[in-house]
Amino acid sequence: MAQGYDTPGEGMFAPEKVDPAVARLVELAGGGAALEFAVGTGRIAVPLAAAGVPVTGIELSEPMIARLRTKADEAAIPVTVGDMATTGVPGDFSLVYLVFNTISNLLSQAEQVECFRNAARHLGPGGRFVVELGVPDLRRLPPGQDGLVFAHREGYVGLDTFDIERQHLVSHHISFDNRREPRVIRVRQRYVWPAELDLMAQIAGFGLEARHADWQGSEFTGESRSHVSVYRLPAAG
Repeated sequence: MAQGYDTPGEGMFAPEKVDPAVARLVELAGGGAALEFAVGTGRIAVPLAAAGVPVTGIELSEPMIARLRTKADEAAIPVTVGDMATTGVPGDFSLVYLVFNTISNLLSQAEQVECFRNAARHLGPGGRFVVELGVPDLRRLPPGQDGLVFAHREGYVGLDTFDIERQHLVSHHISFDNRREPRVIRVRQRYVWPAELDLMAQIAGFGLEARHADWQGSEFTGESRSHVSVYRLPAAG
């Protein structure tokens, strides 16, 4: 995954994807420091740091960190190797953020709740936790079918298969080289409805401050395919 994760200027690395997220996170940091759970290769952390927000990261994948280190050294963006649900790092943070569906990589409800609790441990009064997450696409599933194609283009097919009972899905990314030989990457996730996410936040002491359909602040509706939710701890006093 780390080897082919970066697509500079394209896909999720396109300026129209990155720039609004960075601008919104700068605003939410409010002049304080930020901690990114699952910082990856620095898609958001690097431009956020360049915008003047001190950024620290937690990342489980050392190959992802190695890719990040080609863009920013440890002094610029300190990173601790570990699980975002349990790993602690030193520092005072006004913002913790978790982007691009990554909370769904935690495969149980208990782990996802612990992720919220871990965010709360890193924040002072009034601190914010931001989660970007897709809305489960179950309405497209006909009765008796447990999979659907979510993307297709020349050389690539993406499909999701669902385990409704366990609230799991597996994203299958199938790409073809010039010899038409497929390369398959599978990513298992636990999908979460917005209401369940809000309850996790409440358990950890957060309240929902805002929810939008995207980083630009579009209204979240029943037709939205994703959301950016901002949770906040109570202010001091």
